[in-house]
Amino acid sequence: IRQDAQTERSATGDGPCAGSPLPGRPAAARLPPPGGRAASSRALGEYEEVFRSSVREPEKVWGAAAEQIQWYKPWARVLERGRPGSASWFVGGELNICYNAVDRHVENGRGDQIAIIYDSPVTNTKEKITYKELLEQVSKLADVMVRHGVKKGDRVVIYMPMIPQTVYCMLACARIGAIHSLIFGGFASKELSVRIDHAKPKLIVTASFGVEPKRKVEYISLLDGALARAQSKPDKVLIYKRPNLGHVPLAPGRDLDWEEELAKAQCYKCVSVPSDHPLYILYTSGTTGLPKGVVRPTGGYAVMLNWTMSAVYGLKPGEVWWAASDLGWVVGHSYICYGPLLHGNTTVLYEGKPVGTPDAGAYFRMLAEHEVAAFFTSPTAIRAIRQQDPEGALGKQYSLKR
Repeated sequence: IRQDAQTERSATGDGPCAGSPLPGRPAAARLPPPGGRAASSRALGEYEEVFRSSVREPEKVWGAAAEQIQWYKPWARVLERGRPGSASWFVGGELNICYNAVDRHVENGRGDQIAIIYDSPVTNTKEKITYKELLEQVSKLADVMVRHGVKKGDRVVIYMPMIPQTVYCMLACARIGAIHSLIFGGFASKELSVRIDHAKPKLIVTASFGVEPKRKVEYISLLDGALARAQSKPDKVLIYKRPNLGHVPLAPGRDLDWEEELAKAQCYKCVSVPSDHPLYILYTSGTTGLPKGVVRPTGGYAVMLNWTMSAVYGLKPGEVWWAASDLGWVVGHSYICYGPLLHGNTTVLYEGKPVGTPDAGAYFRMLAEHEVAAFFTSPTAIRAIRQQDPEGALGKQYSLKR
């Protein structure tokens, strides 16, 4: 397990980044009970019954589920219906999803629990990041963003690979009320430029390289190509230089070095936002025309994700969860980043493939090595594994008993 100097410092540091209650935080309402499964699923029984109840009495079901989220200001109404097919949830309530996904676990004495397991067969890297370490990284990155002019409601485009720093960026945006738009690292300059022009970001955050099984992806040249096409230009570009993958030059006056900026940063506290405040913009693939930006409000999303981790996936806080997706897709937003961290689980971040990194036994190794309690994957991945290893011979060498 690789632990860099920044991670070691955060594990022993003092002050709010190390898990003390953040100064000046508004008194929160509706504190969740420590540990245990969601009260809503306990009280209402099995999933089918909860589903029927949610149709009959949505305010009652989702009001109970919302008790498991910590609110700065309680809501006035659980549900306010608008035009057909439209509704607002937890109207009048205020919260911060980053506080619920990170700070509250540290404040509840679980700072030493592993928040993220990063496993990268393409770079031969493994790392475990505790909730306390996650808090320090996220709160300092939030400070970097604020110092460079990002404020509540501004957009931040994130164009990064499957690394912990991408999760830090998402949470740092949420911490200050900025709206992130995470763009899948597989998109080339043209697709990236269309999304930049629509989002009009104040800041773009990227990495020096992505890594595929047989090649490096040069993010900086792809981003430069996109910005040459785009009408909208960010004020700054923050670049995370991945170790041991080569040098990338910084554009004077535009580019910021991740490590240099974090070295100067202080801890930045969470900003309270209304329940309907946009958390992110996620673009469709654009295969049927121009990409459409889907805007996700904060409150209902936080309540739903936290509830599903126990009620749908059967997890208890502290257990290991792996969603074998990409952070650039909605599954990655919901079930690599926000859902498991809201619920106090350990989330697995895998920078690899179902096959070829190194073989069709990779998923089985991951499940066994990290003692994964529940696993989310796609039929496409299972078909790829079965095609290369029809009898599951490579997988059989790993024990999945817990």
